[in-house]
Amino acid sequence: MRITIDTDICIGSGQCALTAPGVFTQDDDGLSALLPGKEDGTDDPLAREAARACPVQAISLTEV
Repeated sequence: MRITIDTDICIGSGQCALTAPGVFTQDDDGLSALLPGKEDGTDDPLAREAARACPVQAISLTEV
């Protein structure tokens, strides 16, 4: 699945990085970011949980 992060609405709560630390991190501004190598997609099942955990729904998942 392909992951998209809308950094315009991300508030930097860090729930994605806590839920799926193998997929997400936080950048220098505290906003959600994908770990290197995850830009083209991932099959990590925790990515779905991270999208659900986002309090502002800044994470979108698309099946590839």
